[in-house]
Amino acid sequence: MNSLSLYHDNDNYIYKIDPITKIIFVVSIIAITYLIPTITGGIVTLLSCIGVLLLAKVLRKTVPLLSVSALVLVSIALIQGLFYGGNETPLLEMGPVVFYKEGTLYATLLCLRIIVIILAFSVLILTTKPSDLVESLVKKGLSPKIGYVLLSVLQIIPQMSATMATITDAQRSRGMETEGSLMTRIKAFIPLMGPVVMSSLTNTRERSMALEVRAFNSTKERTYINEPVFHKSSLFIRIVIVLVLIAVIVWRFFLWKG
Repeated sequence: MNSLSLYHDNDNYIYKIDPITKIIFVVSIIAITYLIPTITGGIVTLLSCIGVLLLAKVLRKTVPLLSVSALVLVSIALIQGLFYGGNETPLLEMGPVVFYKEGTLYATLLCLRIIVIILAFSVLILTTKPSDLVESLVKKGLSPKIGYVLLSVLQIIPQMSATMATITDAQRSRGMETEGSLMTRIKAFIPLMGPVVMSSLTNTRERSMALEVRAFNSTKERTYINEPVFHKSSLFIRIVIVLVLIAVIVWRFFLWKG
């Protein structure tokens, strides 16, 4: 059975850290990436994210996420290398096309920031159950309606993929050709989309009914089945992250002379 989220089940230290601490990490590491406007700063934050992902043993799971952004990264490198406003020093000449040093360095910084953002969110998404994340946010005061929307967003792509795979198998068992040439795949795509869309609408209606049965719109004080689990080192991790962020802010605005 396909998972309905990007969460990768495991049982190591990173998974035991509560979602709020991971959110603090994500926000802080992204902020630090922008507060340190140098390639060195981008590399340091990138290595920090890679280190956490290695500890969580999910670094390989980020490859599909990074591959999706590959076209954006290449576009940034080409555009900035050719047309950056501060371009002066030629770095690479290919006939009439000239890549400049200044644009290439700036593109490198932008690409590092994008990769850091992807990897930072990967730490949160790949090591945290969507239900635990939303429940933690709701306990902190987030509206349950917004929490439900957030949970739906986190699950919609994996859920659609799982539905598509199930319907494809069902249609294939009925004799439909779903593999082969490009034309064969195109012909199979249209008959597949109808059941997928109808299944999504049915799931939405069933969820709405289930929520109403469970008094989702009730204004009474809510209780929770799962008691909050706060790892004993989470507070220490939060303090370290916040102290590092404060140190970077002080350095950026009072000591940096770039």
